[in-house]
Amino acid sequence: MPIYEYVCLKCNNKFSLLQSLSPAEKNSECPRCASREVKKIVSSFCCSSGSSGPPSLPSSGFGGGGG
Repeated sequence: MPIYEYVCLKCNNKFSLLQSLSPAEKNSECPRCASREVKKIVSSFCCSSGSSGPPSLPSSGFGGGGG
């Protein structure tokens, strides 16, 4: 189950909830003030490739624009 981030429109509290894949904002509640007036916000994320070096671009399909 993914973690969704919300902001409460009443007290401006930002919080995270572990929910099913299709959560409804109307069923989410602020843990600080118990308001159901919340809005889902875009979360930042990080991923890694498991290699020790910096990520590299595929060698095909990405032209540099030069001749």
